Amino acid sequence: MIEFQHVSKRYGRATPALHDITLSVARGELIFLAGPSGAGKSTLLKLIAAVERPSAGSLTVNGQDLGQLKPAGLPFLRRNLGLVLQQQRLLPDRSVLANVMLPLMVTGAASGEAEKRARAALDKVGLLDKATAAPLTLSGGEQQRAAIARAIVNRPQIILADEPTANLDRDSANLVLDALKTFHAAGVTCLISTHDEQFLDCANRVIYLRQGQIVESWRKETAATVTTVTTDFTEEAA
Repeated sequence: MIEFQHVSKRYGRATPALHDITLSVARGELIFLAGPSGAGKSTLLKLIAAVERPSAGSLTVNGQDLGQLKPAGLPFLRRNLGLVLQQQRLLPDRSVLANVMLPLMVTGAASGEAEKRARAALDKVGLLDKATAAPLTLSGGEQQRAAIARAIVNRPQIILADEPTANLDRDSANLVLDALKTFHAAGVTCLISTHDEQFLDCANRVIYLRQGQIVESWRKETAATVTTVTTDFTEEAA
């Protein structure tokens, strides 16, 4: 579903944010990207969403070579992506329901259908009772769940979540994670970056990055865990 082939990303003359990344993501995987700040996790997600473009190598998403993607193709690509960022960017002058409806309204959905699907999305994240509330009246965890509802209202094939539990208390973080796991259970491919290693046990696959490179990767199998280590990550983790 997602294929990186020797992808690098450099900003100006600075050290590459990503260097020689080769990575395949299968449909329906739940992958956590782990590693210290500045490791390249956010850049990797931005490349998948075509917010950034590779400086070298090739990247395909759903069979589309993003290096060849023209601006007119971006809306179609992103219609199949749900983006959850650290900063929720909910519009403060609109209700929670109106915020969740926005992606559908932009694509020309009828208002009745948009409202129906937005209410269903809010129900899935446990916020239907907050539909008419103003975003600023919600807690941080509730705002993040509202952002997840907005991200999935288009029924995306892929969810990209960049530190979705950052700055949340443990209970709120667990609720956000539970919401993402619900969509994964329905077949959505999920890539989630996190600093919180307590969440990694529920992953199908964990990829550690450091200084723009994949240094460790492990995948859960039915009866065993398969681990591939290219660089010792334990010293920095400690």
